[in-house]
Amino acid sequence: MSIFEAIMLICFGFSWPSAIYKTIKAKNPAGKSVTFAWLVILGYTCGIAHKFFHSRDLVLWLYVLNTLMVATDLTLVYYYKHKNEKAAALESKNQ
Repeated sequence: MSIFEAIMLICFGFSWPSAIYKTIKAKNPAGKSVTFAWLVILGYTCGIAHKFFHSRDLVLWLYVLNTLMVATDLTLVYYYKHKNEKAAALESKNQ
């Protein structure tokens, strides 16, 4: 197990709950990059694949946890984007 890889994932892991919280609080995903989130998920998925096939250790679970947090934030972004577009369409229809 690489202690440096674990520390990196722990540091990144601390940022995702705040991103999720900000998305929920703002209810507006403006400024969030869907492409960036998908690239991060791809990177974490590659890390999971490497750990699964070459180096099974506890760091695998840090990759899984981080991937789930990014996926949660991405889901919220899609949800609020759809909800806001629907509200805007309804508002413009009523005018």
